[in-house]
Amino acid sequence: MIFGKQRRQNSIPGGYFHLEEEKTKTRVSGYGHGDNIRLKDEYGNVWTGSAVREDDHAVVYRFRNSNGRSLTGVAEGDAVTLRDERGTTWKGFVS
Repeated sequence: MIFGKQRRQNSIPGGYFHLEEEKTKTRVSGYGHGDNIRLKDEYGNVWTGSAVREDDHAVVYRFRNSNGRSLTGVAEGDAVTLRDERGTTWKGFVS
């Protein structure tokens, strides 16, 4: 019987985030892994969030700031697409 390497995605999703809102070009950046992700935008607002890896290797991100705004979305690979409660799209990547 031949055994080969089987790659598993057991690592906790996260890293360093670079996101930008499509319309106003507001930038958000920060870092973290799993349930401890912390981002900060140009205006000093702090976004805290979490990342959960799904069965199809996609990662679901959920962020919230102190003003009650939220960002949710999915990442496949390093590309991230999020939407806020107003329907505005945020795009970026995780390195």
